[in-house]
Amino acid sequence: MSNKIILLSFVALTFSCLALAYEPKPLQDFCVADPNSSVKVNGLVCKDPMKVIADDFFFSGLHLMGNTSNPVGSRVTTVFATQLPGLNTLGISMVRIDYAPWGQNPPHIHPRATEILTVLEGSLLVGFVTSNPNNRFITKVLKKGDVFVFPVGLVHFQSNVGNGNAVAIAALSSQNPGAITIANAVFGANPPIPGDILAKAFQVDKSVVDQLQSKF
Repeated sequence: MSNKIILLSFVALTFSCLALAYEPKPLQDFCVADPNSSVKVNGLVCKDPMKVIADDFFFSGLHLMGNTSNPVGSRVTTVFATQLPGLNTLGISMVRIDYAPWGQNPPHIHPRATEILTVLEGSLLVGFVTSNPNNRFITKVLKKGDVFVFPVGLVHFQSNVGNGNAVAIAALSSQNPGAITIANAVFGANPPIPGDILAKAFQVDKSVVDQLQSKF
């Protein structure tokens, strides 16, 4: 009996630790974000529930094409708690991603969210890399209507492999998933990461690092 109690206690502790690793469940029906509050919390302060209106739970604009005239040829339109106050504390958000022909959403991570993506138009080459030590590259070409999931915290990307525009919608398991674009973070850090550190990390000449840092 004592062994069973110890085992059950261990399982309960494991699941409680896993629960604490993600956003806490809300303790009320909703907590519409109040952007005007000066109070700092882990999230956004709740608006007075008696002043909540339908528009607090509404967003319009994902039918509009994003401007992809930038070096990577893509545009992410976010629907986070800052755009849709009713999302606050609900642990979910979404984005629209537009891709110019051969444009890409470069390798990046979401430190706080798993992402599930569906293609609305075009064809996308997508993929993610598993963690050390295997660093397996898992990839697939998606077409209209296909769905793919990127596990939380793993480096992933999407690239338009067609001659026309592509569009995808993605849902994320956080109201504020965060995004760290690998190239921007490594070569565009402010202040810069010392060039000799990056040269050794990437096993390239420091002149290559200097050239890359000058682009960000």
